[in-house]
Amino acid sequence: MKTAVSVPNEVFARADALAKATGRSRSEVYSAALAEYIARHADDEVTTALDRVVGQLGEGNGPDEFVSTAAARTLENLEW
Repeated sequence: MKTAVSVPNEVFARADALAKATGRSRSEVYSAALAEYIARHADDEVTTALDRVVGQLGEGNGPDEFVSTAAARTLENLEW
């Protein structure tokens, strides 16, 4: 898909130089950069989905006894 976007001159120049140095088109460089940006922010979607699941499950009846005991033993064995 073709689209027009505005970018600062310095960003354009650096993207153009990168495209030339790597033998890629500017479109390929911009597309790869945008794909990477989207992937980096996909965690936000995962976190939102996990928060929704936890909210549906509720917080339970307090801390798990096994987990509490294991955590206490671990802390006792640490050097402070």
